[in-house]
Amino acid sequence: MEIARIIAELRRQIGVWRKAGESVGLVPTMGALHEGHMALARAARAECGRVVASIFVNPKQFAPSEDLTSYPRREAPDLAMLASAGVDLAFVPSVDEIYPAGFATVVSVTGLTDVLCGAHRAGHLDGVATVVTKLLLQSLPDAVYFGEKDYQQLLVIRRLVADLDIPVRIVGVPTVRQADGLALSSRNAYLSPEERRIAPNLARVLQSIADAVAMQPKAVAAELARGVGELQSAGFEVEYLEIRGAETLAPTSDEVTAPSRVFVAARLGGTRLIDNMPIA
Repeated sequence: MEIARIIAELRRQIGVWRKAGESVGLVPTMGALHEGHMALARAARAECGRVVASIFVNPKQFAPSEDLTSYPRREAPDLAMLASAGVDLAFVPSVDEIYPAGFATVVSVTGLTDVLCGAHRAGHLDGVATVVTKLLLQSLPDAVYFGEKDYQQLLVIRRLVADLDIPVRIVGVPTVRQADGLALSSRNAYLSPEERRIAPNLARVLQSIADAVAMQPKAVAAELARGVGELQSAGFEVEYLEIRGAETLAPTSDEVTAPSRVFVAARLGGTRLIDNMPIA
């Protein structure tokens, strides 16, 4: 596996592959890799001739009070994992390479970013949209792979790609979970042993709500209220627990009538966890 640290190196290698007629898949990450990231890499490997994975902790998607400085960074193990998954090129730029002096542009997707995490993490999704736009233009892949755990992010990227006419296919990959249901996340490393024991309640409550409203579509309010109570009793501080449209994130307050998902963000100790599940 090759490693590129500047944009020129990234483009040079991709140019070689393009001349050979090979397709390119991109897997953007912030490092601290786990099996969820490997699922993205394997999906790209199955569909594309060449696979590029980026490792970049994007400062523009962290608020001043968030965990930018403490976010786990472990380049050597991450590179080993990418190589084992068949990644051909790792792009590991510095902050100055992505945001050089004088950088003054923000990519903002209105509407989709006003709710859920967008309503609770000011500027976060603008930071995501900005860095992903740059990565897409730097690498010009045929397809780019995102996990459905960050479902709102996935919809934001689909919208910006459509709006800006960026010729790339967006692929959502199902959430990878531990055996007890906890969605894999780099931030799970923050959990204490006791918090890790409690954490699977998040997925359990989501699944129970999704199952209940699939059977009784008009039970939205009652099921969400029950879910909040159960999470609080388990020790979570609930930021949001909502049912929204799976394609538009339109709110569902009374009855599920279209493809929908149940979304949650909650804090367990000092760790913010997010998750979502489809309503069958």
